[in-house]
Amino acid sequence: MWPDWGLFFEFEPDLKEGIAVSKNGLTRREFVWASAGLAAAGTASKAMGSANTAADAHVHVWEKHELEFTCEREYASAYTDATVWVDLTGPGFNKRVYGFWDGGKSFKVRVAATAPGVWHWRSGSDPNDPGLSGKSGAFTAAAWTEQEKQENPLSRGFLRPSANRHALETADGTPFFVVGDTWWGLGTNRFKWYDDNTERPMGPTAGFKDYVRYRKAQGYNWVNMIAAWPNWETDGLPWHIVTPDGITVRSAWLEYGANSAKNMDNEGGRPFQFPGKVPGYENVFADVDRLNPEYFKYIDRKIDYLNANGFVPFIEVSRRDASVLWKKYHKWPESYARFIQYIWARYQANNTVLSPIHLDVISESVTVPDFMQAINLVMKKYGPPPFGTLLSANANPSTLANWGEDSWVTLHQVGNKREHEYYWYMTEIFNETHSKPGINGESYYAGYKDARDVNYSHGAPGGTDKDDMYVRSSMYGNFLSGGLGGYVYGAEGIWSGDIEPTAPTKMWESFQWKSGAQMQHLKTFVYSIGNRYQDLEPNAGLVFPNQTHNGLTYEGWAFAARTRDKNIFLAYFENGCPAGLVRGAKTMSQYHARWFDPRRGTWQDAGSGVLEANNTGEIKLPDTPGDLDWGLSLVYQGPAPIPDHF
Repeated sequence: MWPDWGLFFEFEPDLKEGIAVSKNGLTRREFVWASAGLAAAGTASKAMGSANTAADAHVHVWEKHELEFTCEREYASAYTDATVWVDLTGPGFNKRVYGFWDGGKSFKVRVAATAPGVWHWRSGSDPNDPGLSGKSGAFTAAAWTEQEKQENPLSRGFLRPSANRHALETADGTPFFVVGDTWWGLGTNRFKWYDDNTERPMGPTAGFKDYVRYRKAQGYNWVNMIAAWPNWETDGLPWHIVTPDGITVRSAWLEYGANSAKNMDNEGGRPFQFPGKVPGYENVFADVDRLNPEYFKYIDRKIDYLNANGFVPFIEVSRRDASVLWKKYHKWPESYARFIQYIWARYQANNTVLSPIHLDVISESVTVPDFMQAINLVMKKYGPPPFGTLLSANANPSTLANWGEDSWVTLHQVGNKREHEYYWYMTEIFNETHSKPGINGESYYAGYKDARDVNYSHGAPGGTDKDDMYVRSSMYGNFLSGGLGGYVYGAEGIWSGDIEPTAPTKMWESFQWKSGAQMQHLKTFVYSIGNRYQDLEPNAGLVFPNQTHNGLTYEGWAFAARTRDKNIFLAYFENGCPAGLVRGAKTMSQYHARWFDPRRGTWQDAGSGVLEANNTGEIKLPDTPGDLDWGLSLVYQGPAPIPDHF
């Protein structure tokens, strides 16, 4: 158990300066550093394995196994000056796996067995260090039981593309459809950690584990997060700071009630140390070459907890608004590449998807070629993640548009262009020559407003029926436009981690909106045709009518996809789009036809339950069962009776 820090420090807010100050005279920053020191003094790292352990360890396949080393040399900066690795061999595997500095003299390498059997490793370092190099050991990996695989699908292995490279599956070939949520601030105190497992209701006392339990019960299996925020703190300065010569210091999210940036620290402090190197902003922008491992140790336990509960974290190393000063005052691309590799090495043995940058807009940021310098350096020096971890990035409008064809991206995303006219970018990804799976990673946020200076005007108030309907348009429209990898939900209050008393929407309120619960029905719709959803090909032209002239909305359009053999159609009609006809069916054939209610996740027959395609392959559809939006399934049953004449 961690100490109750309230016994040590008590805060009084200095509203005039916008900085919390303890009665002991400590600022908030000084407090979190002091707390981290107390935690480190009272807690030992719980490793699954140790380089100092003589006996073989026993682990499961696809389970994180940690090797810990203690350096003997003295380093001015262990983070920048020393590299450790192990050469790992096992059944069908022979790779170098890099590790990371974990504070003091501690270095760790995290590995995962990709197959049952005996695994051997031997360590090395640069520079050569007797405490890091020349160590060796072995461990035995066992398979999970079928019951264990049922209890946690992630025991089936890391994610990979399906055989046709349009969808996702686990390493054993089991389909995996992303049902995700957007928790960018997951690693911070906004998602409060409790050591106990007491279940707390949705409200101000709810914590990280409560949110995981809540979403798990609704069928979620994925969350988005950003690992580090080197320039955000509620420090009495504006949330948006630009230097006199026009360089962005930060473009943060608003801390309600303070008109400053949100705090993005945790019990370990902040991800990097202060003072920084930016003249005049030494206490705003950290020294990103002096890393604070304590911050990341508190993230580790959340990543482990997510994996244990069947969630894949999508981890982005940093947000683009830190990149301009990072490049100007630190050695680029080496400094940024080092941090990419640090995060990837730290979480490469967890079941994750990794990203080098959160590129929500290409503004107040270095350029894509600048980021490519750092990414290419990582690939050249360390190689891609050793256990096959997929690589992706938050995008605007898509990773294909941002990074190009045949890039480092192995899981495509669309995002940040939200209305239905932008679902096309998912179809473009689907039709790429060298196919890669795609998901919508940042879609229409339920209740989206963003009170900084965005004030989004195409949405609806959160928690209303209209807002729920807009979310469903994004869910089903993106899936049927080619997003066979899955879909990530987001909601006002959650995406930005709003817990402030004056926040217009607290995140525990938006967790309870119906739209979030209705995500589980998307999975019902998808799996209604079994694994064949992976064979769908998007084509909105299969339904007519399918568009109005208004692209910046979520009403009036229809979307469809069909298997190439014409045996299966899935379609979705937004509110206001009439169900006219389906074309491209097998001529003179019969289809089992059902309407899908995306509000309840239930099916009912369309008409008599059997619809016929005519001699041109057109199927006249009956009216939908009611107003609003509806899904449709057509499954081939066989030839229709041949009439005497046409």
